[in-house]
Amino acid sequence: MKKRTPISTIMTKDIIALNLSDNLETAESLFKKNNIRHIPVISGEQIIGMLSYTDLLRISFADAIDAEEQDVDTVVYNMFTLEQVMAKNLVSVNSHSTIKEVAEILAKREFHALPVVDNNKLVGIVTTTDLINFLIDQF
Repeated sequence: MKKRTPISTIMTKDIIALNLSDNLETAESLFKKNNIRHIPVISGEQIIGMLSYTDLLRISFADAIDAEEQDVDTVVYNMFTLEQVMAKNLVSVNSHSTIKEVAEILAKREFHALPVVDNNKLVGIVTTTDLINFLIDQF
């Protein structure tokens, strides 16, 4: 295993993002359509927040299949803005950070995704799943 492998080798570069003007229904749709659990919230090319599927589940029944509960979700979603639900005080890394450095941050913190930012521009996202897949590839 290479000790200085940069995170850019395993991060997701095709970023699915939300704008602050998007609503929570749009967010839920992106989570489900793309089978993801974290979505950066951007303004231009800068990240201003991160929304996790868990954040959405805390205020809704987003994992429900029943059509009636879908209506409940819509009512709940209309009570909150994306800005109210997203995490704002983000920890980020740059694309030259090592996989080890990123793993240490995620091991010590209570979140499972980090935005990758170079020169104030969002260039990727790295998750605990990316790290696990990297480890699996080593064996």
